[in-house]
Amino acid sequence: MKLGFDNEKYLEMQSKYIKERIAKFGEKLYLEFGGKLFDDYHASRVLPGFQPDSKIRMLCELREEAEIVIVISADDIEKSKRRGDLGITYDADCLRLIDAFRSFGLYVGSVCITHFAEQHAAVMFQKRLEKLGIKTYRHYIIPDYPTNIPLIVSDEGYGKNDFIETKRSLVVVTAPGPGSGKLATCLSQLYHEHKRGKKAGYAKFETFPIWNLPLKHPVNVAYEAATADLNDVNMIDPFHLETYGELTVNYNRDVEMFPVVNAMLTKIMGEPVYASPTDMGVNMAGNCIIDDEVVSEAAKQEIIRRYYESAVQLKLGFCDANVVHRIEILMNSLNLSVDDRRTVSAALVKADATGAPAAAIELPDGRIITGKTSPLIGAASAMLLNTLKYFAEIPDEKLLLSPEVIEPIQDLKINHMGNRNPRLHIDEVLIALSICAVTDPNAKKAIEQLPKLDGLEAHSSVILASADEQAFKKLGVHMTMEPTTETKQVYYK
Repeated sequence: MKLGFDNEKYLEMQSKYIKERIAKFGEKLYLEFGGKLFDDYHASRVLPGFQPDSKIRMLCELREEAEIVIVISADDIEKSKRRGDLGITYDADCLRLIDAFRSFGLYVGSVCITHFAEQHAAVMFQKRLEKLGIKTYRHYIIPDYPTNIPLIVSDEGYGKNDFIETKRSLVVVTAPGPGSGKLATCLSQLYHEHKRGKKAGYAKFETFPIWNLPLKHPVNVAYEAATADLNDVNMIDPFHLETYGELTVNYNRDVEMFPVVNAMLTKIMGEPVYASPTDMGVNMAGNCIIDDEVVSEAAKQEIIRRYYESAVQLKLGFCDANVVHRIEILMNSLNLSVDDRRTVSAALVKADATGAPAAAIELPDGRIITGKTSPLIGAASAMLLNTLKYFAEIPDEKLLLSPEVIEPIQDLKINHMGNRNPRLHIDEVLIALSICAVTDPNAKKAIEQLPKLDGLEAHSSVILASADEQAFKKLGVHMTMEPTTETKQVYYK
């Protein structure tokens, strides 16, 4: 994979810049941390070279100064809101985040439950946290938020919230997902700090859109595609342009909220702090791009991937047609089409030739390898085995898994486990291949090639079973799928 991003430079610049922002305010900085901290695969796809754990590694550079506050909305707890990527509820993810931070040696100071109004599930979750020894605080609903600034910035507004006791100079405020109340938590803390005569400030860390790339740069357009369901729109920061005469990019919600947020900050701190939403940010990612052509091409591929993802979700009834339409508009703005993804036509041609589902994957040297459906394994599994054979230089006619190995597994699936589809899923194929590797040198060589799959592009002519889709994610393969089901079943898993 060609690199377009200098990850080591990013870690160094980002931690240094955050330290400078802490020094600006004197004693403490509340840093609103947007996006994914541990597994930012969107950033790693559009900025080749960016490591998915870069943000957490950057925080580890600051571990002596930093503590974590995790924010979760009581409404989200009550509604059992789930993370779309992990499939777990926000309260479960809160616990997962605590364990994950601690595994990196980072100090998790507390959890703050926002929008609290005695919701039963939120009360029970707080009791659970406290039994686990985790400090928990409550922030309440403020009438007419965020417009009634005199009420909000008063003892009847932020003043009624619990004050979160913190020990360190950098307080990272993060959450399981959007809408949790990170910004309000930061501002509430500033109010309480300044009432106590303490110096403290606020800043925002958000990787996308990248403020010092052009508005229509593919990387920024890819962010719009990724958030098409949220109606986020990139725009020129008018406040920054007016103040500095400089074009910078932000997204509509930050721009629209800036006058209100700035007024709150000014009222809390007694003087203007920032002139624009861009000033609030501390993101240095744009300064670490080393090959614009590479990141531009990667971002274009991400936009096409997002189109297919939304089209599949529409087919399955999980998203609105407007989401697909918005991404189509973004593709048109960059003169992109699905034909710009080479694996698409390869998979469809193979499917037409065989009259059954097919899959295709593109290797680093540009070679396309396909897989077809058979009675024993699905097209995606066949493609995977063919790719491993190619990397291991195993002759194409050589079988890695013989029918004698596959058929007993099929018998187990159908006659004992209640499955209807006899074909092996990818995880089942890999388990079988691992067992064969004990006695078969070719199977062992094939298994050793698995790391080479990371970052490859692939496409399926039909929607894959969730087990296959998840397996490709774990292997690092960027898989897209035609919004077509293999059967007419309405329950598709």
